[in-house]
Formats: sequence, structure tokens, C-alpha cells
Amino acid sequence: MSRRDCYIGSLSGFLIGLLTLPVLKTANTDLFLKIEYIVIPFFLIGTPAGLAIVKAISHRVAIIWQIGKFVVVGILNTLVDWGTLTLLILSFRKYIDVEPTYNIMYGITIYTCYKSTSFVAAVINSYCWNKYWTFAEPNGKSANTDFFKFLVASIIGLGINVGGSTYVFGYVKPISFNIDQWALIGAAVGTLLALTWNFLVYKCIVFKK
Repeated sequence: MSRRDCYIGSLSGFLIGLLTLPVLKTANTDLFLKIEYIVIPFFLIGTPAGLAIVKAISHRVAIIWQIGKFVVVGILNTLVDWGTLTLLILSFRKYIDVEPTYNIMYGITIYTCYKSTSFVAAVINSYCWNKYWTFAEPNGKSANTDFFKFLVASIIGLGINVGGSTYVFGYVKPISFNIDQWALIGAAVGTLLALTWNFLVYKCIVFKK
């Protein structure tokens, strides 16, 4: 693994750890209090270590390295998405009701607006990391891409992500979860669907060499 990849792996690990904290605090406060001081060091060390293992495996199957980087970027994107969502919910709770029954118009809720905003933040993050690292040339040169294709693919991904998240949050009955936790579970479903779509489209169309 190159020095550049090691530095990027460490940076992404630090950011993943940092963004995990507010999400973990919302999802499970007791667990957060137990491990809050080891989360960042764990990802700071574990991410580049995991990438080194993936790099070694990729000598046999080349695409594994690209998938490994995409997974790291995907986790970071997910936490940018969820972290922004959590921040919006907690910051504006005093002023705006986030309950799924609070309908603005035509099925669009406050949660839909928050989730759309958080996903846009994740898309911008995704474009930068994927262009300059995941799908970059071996010499570090950024991948050639048509931003319009990326934008179209991301808009479709937005629909998949927000649609899946909103459906779970608004139409599936939560089982022993509070409203904040259920919001994150909805986000998890939308993220999984969107990540699958994104990798296939980015690999085969947007960043195709």
C-alpha cells in the first residue's frame, strides 16, 4: 500500500470515528458512554490496517482493492449522512416537530427534508473521495468523469435513499425503538439500497476508464 493510501486511510478513519460519536450517542447512549474514548483511536488505526490487508488480497483479485476503498468511502458517506441528519433533528427539535405524522404536503415530511439535506452533504463528500481516490488512476491522477453523469446517478440514488428511508420511518411500525433510533434505522435501509446502486453505476458508467 502506498504512503498516499496510508495517509488517506488514516484520515478517513479519523473522520469515521469522529462522525460515529453523535450517531452512537443517539442510537445507544449507554454504549456511547462506555466506548466514547476509544472510538476514534479504533478507526484511526483499524481503517489503514484493514486497507493494508485488502491491498494484499488484491494482488490476486485486483478489483478487491477498489471495492475496499469504496467500502471505506461508503462508511464515511453514511456517517456524513447520518451525522448531518442527527444534527438537524437535535438542533431544530425545539422549533419543528419531526414526527412522521407531521406532513408538509403530498407525503413530504420534515424528516424527508432533513434526510434530503443530509444526503446532499454525503453526495458532495462522495464525489470528492471517489474521484480523487477510489476510482483514481494508480499514479494518483483523478479519474476522468462527466459530472453530469455523476449528478444524474446521485439524484437517482437520492430518490432511492430518501424514498427507502422515508418509507421505513413513516410506514413500518417501530419495535421497541424511540423516534430518534427509528430515524437512524430508516436511514440505514435507504443507505444500503443507495450504496448498492452507487457502486454499480459509478464503476460501470460514471468513472468508467
